[in-house]
Amino acid sequence: MVSITNQAQELLSEKNSFTHQDTLRGSITPERAWWDLTYYHLDVKIAPETKSISGKNTIQYTVLEPYKVMQIDLQAPLKITKVVQNGKELDVKHNGNAHFISLIDQQQKGSIQSLDVYYEGKPREAKKAPWDGGFTWEEDKNGFPFIATSCQGLGASVWWPNKDHMYDEVDSMLISVNVPKNLTNISNGRLRNIEKHSDNTVTSHWFVSNPINNYGVNVNIGDYEHFSEIYEGEKGPLTMDYYVLRDNLVRAKNHFKDAPKMMKAFEHWFGPYPFYEDGFKLVEVPYLGMEHQSSVTYGNQYKKGYLGNDVSGSGWGLKFDFIIIHESGHEWFANNITYKDIADMWIHESFTSYSENLFVDYYYGKEASSEYVIGVRKNIKNDKPIIGPYNVNKEGSGDMYYKGANMLHTLRQLIEDDEKWRDILRGLNKTFYHQTVTTQQIENYISEQSGIDLTAFFNQYLRDTRIPTLEYSIDNNQLRYRWINIVEGFDMPIQVTLDNNKQWIYPTAEWKTMPIEDHTMEVDLDFYVEVKKVEN
Repeated sequence: MVSITNQAQELLSEKNSFTHQDTLRGSITPERAWWDLTYYHLDVKIAPETKSISGKNTIQYTVLEPYKVMQIDLQAPLKITKVVQNGKELDVKHNGNAHFISLIDQQQKGSIQSLDVYYEGKPREAKKAPWDGGFTWEEDKNGFPFIATSCQGLGASVWWPNKDHMYDEVDSMLISVNVPKNLTNISNGRLRNIEKHSDNTVTSHWFVSNPINNYGVNVNIGDYEHFSEIYEGEKGPLTMDYYVLRDNLVRAKNHFKDAPKMMKAFEHWFGPYPFYEDGFKLVEVPYLGMEHQSSVTYGNQYKKGYLGNDVSGSGWGLKFDFIIIHESGHEWFANNITYKDIADMWIHESFTSYSENLFVDYYYGKEASSEYVIGVRKNIKNDKPIIGPYNVNKEGSGDMYYKGANMLHTLRQLIEDDEKWRDILRGLNKTFYHQTVTTQQIENYISEQSGIDLTAFFNQYLRDTRIPTLEYSIDNNQLRYRWINIVEGFDMPIQVTLDNNKQWIYPTAEWKTMPIEDHTMEVDLDFYVEVKKVEN
């Protein structure tokens, strides 16, 4: 998700008490656990004049264990009108946004089954997309409807019925969207065909051949123009398609040159684009942007930086379009590697915020990238831990963006081998290719590949709000130093300049001493720590 100080913090506001609805939404309930998603066919009609939708979702699944009740999620004010399996209408019990379907036919272990969930209504309108999402109903300058969906955190069930938990991704999906004939719908994957109907509507059919998370599914409706190019990537020719409002075609062709630059940098750092089969799309929308898989949305007003601003204050942030780089970075971290529980949202946002820094590194060098990532520290609040509470659909602090990026930048210094660091980033995307993961899996992988026990390091930066502080004093040519404001076991080495020489020191929670000739010490700014000089 796109980030910046106030807006991101509004989305990630404090919530201290949780309801039964939070548990139904955020946990792997018995009614979810017994079946594994294999395929969706979302077939929906969108009526701009009434801001309403109607249709059905065909849900195909493999039975893991026999069970007779299935949980499907759909948020009010939308309503499920009926559920049908094998020609039989099924009973549905409603519990808020969770709906429990009683199955009639035998659910034999290993069998592949499907059912159709019909629904309709006026979906929730986005209040401040994408942070407070839903449907955005706007008009372009020419009076054409300009419509889009965004729903990270809020959940895809805000506009279509599904198994709305991140742990289980569907293997493939067909998205069929019916709109008035003067409009075009752009969704994920590749366009199979467009049907024209006698009622002055058209239906576009988009097929996603890769696993996709629910919130990554989107519709984008408008008076679109299209252009494209072929990028010669690590896995061969990659189609890169662009859909923009008619009046923006000329400037988009120039401005979107950041997209192939992004692809080149991120394939270098993270490995091949994870969805060659589905292509890459950049789609203009009436809000700022979002990481919808193979259908990345864009609304940065064709400006460099973040709506023309440099989030780092370093100057480097105005060298690229923030939304193109950040949201596309999510193709690797969010869409390829996906959290199982939103409490671990840092896996998406820390790595992707850090990807901005790596983009700068690729084109402008290591010093520039350091200035950029150090510059974003001013946005860190240290208000609560980056990791949130589990099983209640609640993310942690908005610091997952900029503190997370600086945590990873610090980790790069510890590894002290840029090729090894690059191998780790690429290895993550290869090892966890198209998978849902936990924090522990990511932590363990980085520890194993780096050869460093990073348990306390991750505990410090992900699970604690304190900034580790290097406390020191210099007296009679002797340096005393230790870590304070740390978790148990935190003993991170750090680079400092002493006697005009850059060197490593190895602080712990206990005082250590060493002789020095000079009376000054400078800590390498690439480490996200605080420094405190004290008197003996």
